[in-house]
Amino acid sequence: MREGAPAEYRGQSNPFESSEEAVAEGRQLYATHCQLCHGSEGLGDGQIADSLTPSPALLAHLIQMPMAVDEYLLWSISEGGTEFGTGMPAFKEVLSREQIWKTITFMRAGLPPIAEEAGN
Repeated sequence: MREGAPAEYRGQSNPFESSEEAVAEGRQLYATHCQLCHGSEGLGDGQIADSLTPSPALLAHLIQMPMAVDEYLLWSISEGGTEFGTGMPAFKEVLSREQIWKTITFMRAGLPPIAEEAGN
């Protein structure tokens, strides 16, 4: 895997942060394009998750990690999983950049936070 996002994604930031309208639209986009693999709560337990190798990312966990900066999320959703060794399709030909940003907005605001295990 390369170090950092490709040049076209570097420095990109989500123009829809904290917009209720964007979260609502992103929720619909997520349900249509992501939920089948990643599950309704981003736990990698969608209807077809068991048939995928490797398993879909745990988005609810990933979104809380320091690496989940806007440019990384935009890159990985736009270009798909080839760079990361997964079967996730590229969405740049399916969704507009605005729709990808709204999906990311939902992921940040609408996926439940993963609580740290007791004692950690």
